[in-house]
Amino acid sequence: MADNSLIRVGVLTTKHNAVAQSNLPCGIVYQSKGLPIHIQKHHANCLSYIPAISSIIANPDYIGVNPKEPDSIELVKQLGANILVAVKLDKAKGHLYVASLYDITSAKLQARIMSGRLKPF
Repeated sequence: MADNSLIRVGVLTTKHNAVAQSNLPCGIVYQSKGLPIHIQKHHANCLSYIPAISSIIANPDYIGVNPKEPDSIELVKQLGANILVAVKLDKAKGHLYVASLYDITSAKLQARIMSGRLKPF
């Protein structure tokens, strides 16, 4: 990938897809260099979790699919807070990228587990 605005942060594997019941293409997940700006603007309390993106992708506690976001997958890791990394497919460019990172409440995490939206990884 020749795009200098992207940073490799992980790999989406067949195991991710199997657990999440997703059909995203497996491969490298990128983070734009502008992601910290998005996080600062919309989820400032989560800035300190940006360095954990790679480990969250590699070994999430929970994984699932947002029914309102086709071509995406959610990965959640409990790191003091419940941190959700949203990975989406850029169809035009053909790559996976981190769309956002934010915290979710324990109640929201439990509701998503109970509904089947999130599954243990």
